[in-house]
Amino acid sequence: MAKVKVLQMHVDLPLPKYQTMLSAGMDVYSAIDVLLKKGEIELVPTGLKIALPEGFELHIRPRSGLALKYGISLPNTPATIDADFRGELKVIMINHGKEDFVIKRGDRIAQIVLNKFEQIEWEIVEELDKTTRGEGSFGSTGV
Repeated sequence: MAKVKVLQMHVDLPLPKYQTMLSAGMDVYSAIDVLLKKGEIELVPTGLKIALPEGFELHIRPRSGLALKYGISLPNTPATIDADFRGELKVIMINHGKEDFVIKRGDRIAQIVLNKFEQIEWEIVEELDKTTRGEGSFGSTGV
């Protein structure tokens, strides 16, 4: 279970939630009104602070409808929120569209997806194991 703290001035906003039974991402909401001018980037607060369990991280991803209809995206997608972060969850948003875009307080602005992960340690070796692909890079597996 993850813990969430709602900042006092935003207690009327919904918590992140799944929109359907099989959704992987939960929608998060803007805590303020923002004019996102075309070509500009803004940091949009959600009014939430979270505490994730150890071994989990949260990705912040764009909403596909905003991207398709208005050119609104996240320049650092997916953004990663680590389990030891305790600041306010904020979303870096960019307007790639042709018009200025108005975000109203309470609008769904992004999705958050929870991921389990493991940490590794590096082992320095002289050679790596061989694979069929080898050193093939960009486009090497075909179209």
